[in-house]
Amino acid sequence: MAKVAVGGTFEYLHDGHKALIKKAFEIAAGGEVYIGLTSNEMARQRSRDVDDYQIRKNNLLQYIEILGFSNKPYLVMKLTDPYGTTLTYDFDYIVVSPETYKVVLGVNELREQDGRSPIKIIIVEYVMADDEVPISSTRIACGEIDKHGNLKI
Repeated sequence: MAKVAVGGTFEYLHDGHKALIKKAFEIAAGGEVYIGLTSNEMARQRSRDVDDYQIRKNNLLQYIEILGFSNKPYLVMKLTDPYGTTLTYDFDYIVVSPETYKVVLGVNELREQDGRSPIKIIIVEYVMADDEVPISSTRIACGEIDKHGNLKI
């Protein structure tokens, strides 16, 4: 059974985030899913306010329950740096968006320098809003779209 990593700030827990989480559990196929959730300290480095870690974690746990995966082996871990445990744990897969793909290439480069095997990268394409532009937390924060990509302006 696979050991799968996925991570993010998961602000607003929009449909793009949900696609990442769902894919991680599908790939794990009963194996372990490790979800890295950005700490408040990292999240506050953004140019806007982000909900508290515990709120974002509770939203994530509720979504996992809605998916029916709450009885599957998973762990939500606080991310205090961009890499989390990907440099030290032996994951089979890491699920990313096109936006974070380059970060994971860097992870694999660092792993190989340390004598570790690279993690197989699974890219989940952007989920598009009604205007065919990717759903993003920034767009939601600006009031352009809702969590499902419906236009608000």
